[in-house]
Amino acid sequence: MLYSTVYPHAELGDLTIASDGEAIVGLWIEGQKYFAGKVAGNLQRRDDLPVFAQVRAWLDRYFDGDPLPVATLPLKPGGTPFQQRVWKLLADIPYGELRTYAELAAQIACDCGGKASARAVGTANGRNPISIILPCHRVIGSDGSLTGYAGGIARKVWLLEHEGANLTGLYVPKRGTAL
Repeated sequence: MLYSTVYPHAELGDLTIASDGEAIVGLWIEGQKYFAGKVAGNLQRRDDLPVFAQVRAWLDRYFDGDPLPVATLPLKPGGTPFQQRVWKLLADIPYGELRTYAELAAQIACDCGGKASARAVGTANGRNPISIILPCHRVIGSDGSLTGYAGGIARKVWLLEHEGANLTGLYVPKRGTAL
């Protein structure tokens, strides 16, 4: 059984949080691509779980500009081993900092002694089931493009501005598949 609650946010819309009762398995922004992923239809509303209180406190601190480390939350995103590696790297990107898809791919290749493409990292990043907490919004194109956020580019920009990230030289592409 999976449970859900909603964290309302004025600028981003409702954030739906999902849990197996002990760990967070999802956090989606209202209307985002892949909303609720593979758990859609299997969520039972339950606002009183202790893990939801933890996430609400974490989000309160994040939106107040004083985030706690990601490691303070019990997270259990479901995905392939490659996706798990990408999502682990996301958790290590500091608040207000940016990484490129290519940088993450190079780090994965170095860590496993194999190859990883920026495109594969982008696909895994786009399937991140725990938005904001696993900060996929902090990943950009090598050319400075703000692409590939399942919650929408406007929300990506809002989150990055909220964190005080340096957006100088970054741009929103006029066309492409990852808008």
